[in-house]
Amino acid sequence: MEPTCPGAVERYVNLGECYDTPALKAIREELTGCMEGYPECYRRAYRCLAAAAQIEADRRALLLTPAVEARMVKRARGILSRECKRTGKEPGQAKYRFLDAISCKGVQCNFETAEGLCRRIYELCDSWGLAHPLLAYLAAGARAAGYDVILCPDPMDPERLRHVLIPALSLGFVSSTPTLPYPGKRPYRRLRIDAMADQEQLRRNKGRLRFSRKMSAALVDEAVEAMAQAKAMHDALEALYNPHVDFDRVHAQADAIAAELLERA
Repeated sequence: MEPTCPGAVERYVNLGECYDTPALKAIREELTGCMEGYPECYRRAYRCLAAAAQIEADRRALLLTPAVEARMVKRARGILSRECKRTGKEPGQAKYRFLDAISCKGVQCNFETAEGLCRRIYELCDSWGLAHPLLAYLAAGARAAGYDVILCPDPMDPERLRHVLIPALSLGFVSSTPTLPYPGKRPYRRLRIDAMADQEQLRRNKGRLRFSRKMSAALVDEAVEAMAQAKAMHDALEALYNPHVDFDRVHAQADAIAAELLERA
């Protein structure tokens, strides 16, 4: 991150002072060699994820009809009337936090974070990625009732929601899929988003949907593999660098910055 107003607002922290430069110069060829192809791994991963996101958007365009959205809004309205009594306070605030990630370790979701904040979990069984309208309506209703909400976007499409948490009510709405099922104990409630889809549309497009799911999964797998390759290169680079870094000096810099921040607090 480059400072926009160095000195006045931000400042540089030069960890390069902690290197044993002569020792690193001696292994220069090894250092450059283990990073060969590193940028291309990430470019390949991003291309694959972008393609997978387009396939999923095409699938939603087919299945997320106005009638389906209306059914979700109706269900969300019933949940809000039961769970979110008005507080009479000002509208609540929204914070955005990613609960999911696609990384070198695969597709992951920190469901335990949701369980730590919310004792009551609504599991949304959502094979096709359709839950956003229901979650958006729930989030808007909870905020209007005076509750702060945590909005958890879809890492493949951050404009869309995958989960909504309302800590003050100890109430969470988490999406689960066949590839990323909810691993916790029996949820407080289970909503079958799949059942709200147009069943005739699902039947008519069964082959197309099966193909799109297979292609999207293959692209995500390829992206994960590319990121795993990049991680292996990075680990090899760290193994070469670490013996030639004065970590006591690194920790001393961190302690000095922390002390300065605590003095201002």
